[in-house]
Amino acid sequence: MGKWKKRLINSWEYYVFLAIPLTYLILFAYIPMAGAQIAFRHFTPIGGIWGSQWVGLKNIIKFFQSYQFARVVPNTLRVSIYALLAGFPIPIFFALLLNLMNNGKLKKTIQTVTYIPHFISTVVLVGMLVRFCSPINGVYGQLIKLFNLHGIDILAQPGAFPHLYVWSGVWQNFGWSSIIYLAALAGVSSELHEAAEIDGASRFQRVIHIDFPSILPTATILLILGFGQIMGVGFEKVFLMQNSLNLRTSEVISTYVYKVGIASAGMNDYSYATAIGLFNSVINLIMAGGVNALTRRMSETSLW
Repeated sequence: MGKWKKRLINSWEYYVFLAIPLTYLILFAYIPMAGAQIAFRHFTPIGGIWGSQWVGLKNIIKFFQSYQFARVVPNTLRVSIYALLAGFPIPIFFALLLNLMNNGKLKKTIQTVTYIPHFISTVVLVGMLVRFCSPINGVYGQLIKLFNLHGIDILAQPGAFPHLYVWSGVWQNFGWSSIIYLAALAGVSSELHEAAEIDGASRFQRVIHIDFPSILPTATILLILGFGQIMGVGFEKVFLMQNSLNLRTSEVISTYVYKVGIASAGMNDYSYATAIGLFNSVINLIMAGGVNALTRRMSETSLW
Protein backbone atom coordinates (compact mmCIF):
# COMPACT_ATOMS: atom_id res chain seq x y z
CA MET A 1 0.00 0.00 0.00
CA GLY A 2 1.40 3.36 -1.03
CA LYS A 3 2.12 6.20 1.36
CA TRP A 4 -0.72 8.33 0.02
CA LYS A 5 -3.21 5.49 0.59
CA LYS A 6 -2.05 5.06 4.20
CA ARG A 7 -2.33 8.80 4.70
CA LEU A 8 -5.83 8.77 3.20
CA ILE A 9 -6.96 5.94 5.49
CA ASN A 10 -5.41 7.42 8.62
CA SER A 11 -6.71 10.95 8.01
CA TRP A 12 -9.89 10.34 6.05
CA GLU A 13 -11.87 12.78 8.25
CA TYR A 14 -9.71 15.69 7.13
CA TYR A 15 -10.14 14.79 3.47
CA VAL A 16 -13.93 14.64 3.92
CA PHE A 17 -13.91 18.15 5.35
CA LEU A 18 -11.60 19.26 2.53
CA ALA A 19 -13.94 17.78 -0.07
CA ILE A 20 -16.78 20.14 0.93
CA PRO A 21 -15.07 23.47 0.07
CA LEU A 22 -13.29 21.83 -2.86
CA THR A 23 -16.63 20.74 -4.32
CA TYR A 24 -17.99 24.24 -3.79
CA LEU A 25 -15.04 25.76 -5.66
CA ILE A 26 -15.36 23.32 -8.55
CA LEU A 27 -19.11 23.87 -8.95
CA PHE A 28 -19.25 27.64 -8.48
CA ALA A 29 -15.77 28.87 -9.46
CA TYR A 30 -14.14 26.56 -12.00
CA ILE A 31 -17.03 25.07 -13.99
CA PRO A 32 -18.54 28.53 -14.68
CA MET A 33 -15.22 29.53 -16.26
CA ALA A 34 -16.41 27.69 -19.35
CA GLY A 35 -18.82 30.57 -19.84
CA ALA A 36 -15.88 32.95 -20.39
CA GLN A 37 -15.84 31.80 -24.01
CA ILE A 38 -18.88 34.04 -24.54
CA ALA A 39 -16.32 36.86 -24.81
CA PHE A 40 -15.05 35.27 -28.03
CA ARG A 41 -18.46 34.54 -29.54
CA HIS A 42 -21.44 36.48 -30.84
CA PHE A 43 -23.70 35.15 -28.12
CA THR A 44 -27.40 34.67 -28.75
CA PRO A 45 -29.86 33.04 -26.33
CA ILE A 46 -31.05 30.74 -29.10
CA GLY A 47 -27.58 29.46 -29.98
CA GLY A 48 -26.42 29.26 -26.37
CA ILE A 49 -22.80 29.27 -25.24
CA TRP A 50 -21.66 26.43 -27.49
CA GLY A 51 -23.83 27.17 -30.52
CA SER A 52 -23.15 30.89 -30.94
CA GLN A 53 -20.85 32.13 -33.70
CA TRP A 54 -17.14 32.32 -32.87
CA VAL A 55 -15.75 35.83 -33.49
CA GLY A 56 -12.35 35.63 -31.79
CA LEU A 57 -10.99 38.88 -30.33
CA LYS A 58 -13.61 41.06 -32.01
CA ASN A 59 -15.36 42.03 -28.75
CA ILE A 60 -12.14 42.88 -26.95
CA ILE A 61 -10.92 44.99 -29.89
CA LYS A 62 -14.31 46.70 -29.92
CA PHE A 63 -13.79 47.71 -26.28
CA PHE A 64 -10.28 49.02 -26.99
CA GLN A 65 -11.63 51.14 -29.84
CA SER A 66 -14.66 52.39 -27.89
CA TYR A 67 -14.67 55.98 -26.66
CA GLN A 68 -15.69 54.59 -23.26
CA PHE A 69 -12.34 52.81 -22.93
CA ALA A 70 -10.56 56.11 -22.34
CA ARG A 71 -13.08 56.93 -19.62
CA VAL A 72 -13.86 53.79 -17.66
CA VAL A 73 -10.31 52.36 -17.43
CA PRO A 74 -8.70 55.58 -16.05
CA ASN A 75 -11.67 56.10 -13.72
CA THR A 76 -11.36 52.55 -12.41
CA LEU A 77 -7.60 52.85 -11.88
CA ARG A 78 -7.92 56.29 -10.30
CA VAL A 79 -10.48 55.21 -7.72
CA SER A 80 -8.83 51.86 -7.02
CA ILE A 81 -5.29 53.19 -6.58
CA TYR A 82 -6.60 56.09 -4.49
CA ALA A 83 -8.48 53.64 -2.26
CA LEU A 84 -5.40 51.42 -1.92
CA LEU A 85 -3.07 54.31 -1.04
CA ALA A 86 -5.53 55.76 1.47
CA GLY A 87 -6.94 52.56 2.92
CA PHE A 88 -3.89 50.30 3.14
CA PRO A 89 -1.60 52.12 5.65
CA ILE A 90 -4.30 53.45 8.01
CA PRO A 91 -5.24 50.04 9.52
CA ILE A 92 -1.54 49.36 10.12
CA PHE A 93 -0.99 52.61 12.02
CA PHE A 94 -4.25 52.15 13.88
CA ALA A 95 -3.29 48.62 14.97
CA LEU A 96 0.14 49.80 16.14
CA LEU A 97 -1.39 52.67 18.15
CA LEU A 98 -4.08 50.44 19.61
CA ASN A 99 -1.45 47.91 20.62
CA LEU A 100 0.30 50.60 22.65
CA MET A 101 -2.72 51.15 24.89
CA ASN A 102 -2.60 49.66 28.39
CA ASN A 103 -6.15 50.56 29.38
CA GLY A 104 -8.04 47.39 28.48
CA LYS A 105 -11.57 48.82 28.75
CA LEU A 106 -10.77 51.86 26.64
CA LYS A 107 -9.01 49.65 24.09
CA LYS A 108 -12.04 47.37 23.75
CA THR A 109 -14.36 50.36 23.46
CA ILE A 110 -12.29 51.88 20.65
CA GLN A 111 -12.15 48.51 18.88
CA THR A 112 -15.93 48.12 19.07
CA VAL A 113 -16.62 51.64 17.85
CA THR A 114 -14.27 51.27 14.89
CA TYR A 115 -15.48 47.76 13.95
CA ILE A 116 -19.20 48.63 13.88
CA PRO A 117 -19.19 50.65 10.60
CA HIS A 118 -17.98 47.55 8.73
CA PHE A 119 -21.39 45.94 9.30
CA ILE A 120 -23.30 48.85 7.77
CA SER A 121 -24.75 47.80 4.43
CA THR A 122 -23.69 49.59 1.26
CA VAL A 123 -27.20 50.96 0.73
CA VAL A 124 -27.31 52.42 4.24
CA LEU A 125 -23.81 53.89 3.88
CA VAL A 126 -24.68 55.66 0.63
CA GLY A 127 -27.94 56.83 2.21
CA MET A 128 -25.89 58.35 5.04
CA LEU A 129 -23.69 60.11 2.49
CA VAL A 130 -26.72 61.51 0.71
CA ARG A 131 -28.19 62.65 4.01
CA PHE A 132 -24.99 64.29 5.27
CA CYS A 133 -24.09 65.96 1.97
CA SER A 134 -27.53 67.24 1.05
CA PRO A 135 -27.40 71.04 0.50
CA ILE A 136 -31.04 71.34 1.55
CA ASN A 137 -31.66 69.33 4.70
CA GLY A 138 -28.40 67.49 5.37
CA VAL A 139 -25.65 68.29 7.87
CA TYR A 140 -23.77 70.09 5.13
CA GLY A 141 -26.90 72.09 4.22
CA GLN A 142 -27.52 73.08 7.83
CA LEU A 143 -23.95 74.34 8.19
CA ILE A 144 -24.36 76.39 5.03
CA LYS A 145 -27.54 77.98 6.38
CA LEU A 146 -25.88 78.62 9.75
CA PHE A 147 -23.04 80.62 8.18
CA ASN A 148 -25.15 82.11 5.34
CA LEU A 149 -22.95 80.59 2.65
CA HIS A 150 -23.75 79.55 -0.90
CA GLY A 151 -23.79 75.78 -1.10
CA ILE A 152 -23.35 73.30 -3.92
CA ASP A 153 -24.59 69.75 -4.38
CA ILE A 154 -21.47 67.80 -3.44
CA LEU A 155 -22.75 64.47 -4.76
CA ALA A 156 -23.30 66.05 -8.17
CA GLN A 157 -19.70 67.27 -8.44
CA PRO A 158 -17.52 64.98 -10.61
CA GLY A 159 -14.39 65.94 -8.70
CA ALA A 160 -15.93 65.05 -5.34
CA PHE A 161 -16.92 61.50 -6.27
CA PRO A 162 -13.48 59.79 -5.81
CA HIS A 163 -12.97 61.46 -2.42
CA LEU A 164 -16.43 60.57 -1.12
CA TYR A 165 -16.10 57.00 -2.36
CA VAL A 166 -12.63 56.41 -0.95
CA TRP A 167 -12.84 58.11 2.43
CA SER A 168 -16.27 56.73 3.25
CA GLY A 169 -14.79 53.29 2.55
CA VAL A 170 -11.76 54.02 4.73
CA TRP A 171 -14.03 55.09 7.61
CA GLN A 172 -16.16 51.98 7.20
CA ASN A 173 -13.37 49.40 6.99
CA PHE A 174 -10.19 50.57 8.73
CA GLY A 175 -11.22 49.20 12.12
CA TRP A 176 -12.18 45.81 10.69
CA SER A 177 -9.04 45.66 8.54
CA SER A 178 -6.86 46.24 11.60
CA ILE A 179 -7.98 42.96 13.18
CA ILE A 180 -5.49 40.87 11.25
CA TYR A 181 -2.63 43.20 12.24
CA LEU A 182 -3.68 43.11 15.89
CA ALA A 183 -3.66 39.32 15.67
CA ALA A 184 -0.12 39.42 14.27
CA LEU A 185 0.98 41.81 17.04
CA ALA A 186 -0.51 39.49 19.66
CA GLY A 187 1.94 36.82 18.52
CA VAL A 188 5.01 38.98 19.17
CA SER A 189 7.06 37.51 22.02
CA SER A 190 7.08 39.65 25.16
CA GLU A 191 10.71 38.59 25.68
CA LEU A 192 11.73 40.71 22.69
CA HIS A 193 10.18 43.80 24.27
CA GLU A 194 11.70 43.00 27.65
CA ALA A 195 15.16 42.58 26.15
CA ALA A 196 14.84 45.80 24.16
CA GLU A 197 13.59 47.65 27.24
CA ILE A 198 16.58 46.44 29.24
CA ASP A 199 18.85 47.73 26.47
CA GLY A 200 17.26 51.16 26.87
CA ALA A 201 14.95 51.18 23.84
CA SER A 202 12.06 53.62 24.06
CA ARG A 203 8.48 52.55 23.35
CA PHE A 204 8.62 54.22 19.95
CA GLN A 205 11.87 52.40 19.10
CA ARG A 206 10.29 49.08 20.08
CA VAL A 207 7.33 49.81 17.78
CA ILE A 208 9.68 50.57 14.88
CA HIS A 209 12.13 47.70 15.40
CA ILE A 210 9.90 44.95 16.87
CA ASP A 211 6.19 45.53 16.26
CA PHE A 212 6.36 46.87 12.73
CA PRO A 213 8.69 44.15 11.35
CA SER A 214 6.43 41.51 12.92
CA ILE A 215 3.41 42.62 10.87
CA LEU A 216 5.36 43.40 7.69
CA PRO A 217 4.88 39.90 6.15
CA THR A 218 1.14 40.13 6.78
CA ALA A 219 1.03 43.61 5.27
CA THR A 220 2.95 42.36 2.23
CA ILE A 221 0.45 39.56 1.59
CA LEU A 222 -2.48 41.96 1.92
CA LEU A 223 -0.77 44.41 -0.41
CA ILE A 224 -0.41 41.70 -3.06
CA LEU A 225 -4.10 40.84 -2.67
CA GLY A 226 -4.94 44.53 -2.92
CA PHE A 227 -3.09 44.89 -6.22
CA GLY A 228 -4.82 41.73 -7.40
CA GLN A 229 -8.09 43.67 -7.16
CA ILE A 230 -6.76 46.89 -8.65
CA MET A 231 -9.38 46.84 -11.40
CA GLY A 232 -12.10 45.45 -9.19
CA VAL A 233 -13.86 48.58 -7.96
CA GLY A 234 -17.09 47.40 -6.35
CA PHE A 235 -20.28 47.78 -8.36
CA GLU A 236 -22.92 48.42 -5.68
CA LYS A 237 -21.48 51.49 -3.99
CA VAL A 238 -20.39 53.16 -7.22
CA PHE A 239 -23.76 52.53 -8.84
CA LEU A 240 -25.67 53.92 -5.86
CA MET A 241 -23.49 57.06 -5.73
CA GLN A 242 -23.66 57.55 -9.48
CA ASN A 243 -25.82 60.18 -11.14
CA SER A 244 -25.94 61.91 -14.50
CA LEU A 245 -23.88 64.85 -13.23
CA ASN A 246 -20.91 62.94 -11.83
CA LEU A 247 -20.87 60.26 -14.54
CA ARG A 248 -17.67 61.68 -16.00
CA THR A 249 -15.65 60.37 -13.04
CA SER A 250 -17.96 57.72 -11.58
CA GLU A 251 -18.34 55.45 -14.61
CA VAL A 252 -16.09 52.47 -13.90
CA ILE A 253 -15.72 49.11 -15.58
CA SER A 254 -18.18 47.29 -13.31
CA THR A 255 -21.00 49.80 -13.88
CA TYR A 256 -20.26 49.98 -17.61
CA VAL A 257 -20.44 46.18 -17.90
CA TYR A 258 -23.80 46.21 -16.13
CA LYS A 259 -25.19 48.86 -18.43
CA VAL A 260 -23.90 47.21 -21.59
CA GLY A 261 -24.85 43.66 -20.64
CA ILE A 262 -28.11 44.08 -18.74
CA ALA A 263 -29.46 47.60 -18.37
CA SER A 264 -29.50 48.65 -22.06
CA ALA A 265 -33.06 47.90 -23.11
CA GLY A 266 -33.11 46.01 -26.39
CA MET A 267 -29.34 46.30 -26.78
CA ASN A 268 -28.04 43.72 -24.29
CA ASP A 269 -24.66 42.65 -25.61
CA TYR A 270 -23.65 39.75 -23.40
CA SER A 271 -20.53 38.94 -25.42
CA TYR A 272 -19.23 42.50 -25.27
CA ALA A 273 -19.90 42.74 -21.53
CA THR A 274 -18.18 39.40 -20.92
CA ALA A 275 -15.16 40.51 -22.96
CA ILE A 276 -14.82 43.64 -20.81
CA GLY A 277 -15.10 41.59 -17.63
CA LEU A 278 -12.51 39.10 -18.92
CA PHE A 279 -10.12 41.96 -19.75
CA ASN A 280 -10.64 43.24 -16.22
CA SER A 281 -9.80 39.85 -14.70
CA VAL A 282 -6.68 39.40 -16.83
CA ILE A 283 -5.33 42.79 -15.72
CA ASN A 284 -5.97 41.88 -12.07
CA LEU A 285 -4.14 38.57 -12.54
CA ILE A 286 -1.15 40.28 -14.19
CA MET A 287 -0.98 42.89 -11.43
CA ALA A 288 -1.15 40.26 -8.68
CA GLY A 289 1.55 38.16 -10.35
CA GLY A 290 3.81 41.15 -10.95
CA VAL A 291 3.56 42.51 -7.42
CA ASN A 292 3.97 38.98 -6.02
CA ALA A 293 7.21 38.52 -7.98
CA LEU A 294 8.46 41.95 -6.91
CA THR A 295 7.78 41.38 -3.20
CA ARG A 296 9.34 37.91 -3.35
CA ARG A 297 12.52 39.40 -4.78
CA MET A 298 12.61 42.31 -2.32
CA SER A 299 11.46 40.70 0.93
CA GLU A 300 11.16 36.94 0.28
CA THR A 301 7.48 37.17 1.26
CA SER A 302 4.91 36.21 -1.34
CA LEU A 303 1.71 34.33 -2.01
CA TRP A 304 3.46 31.73 -4.15
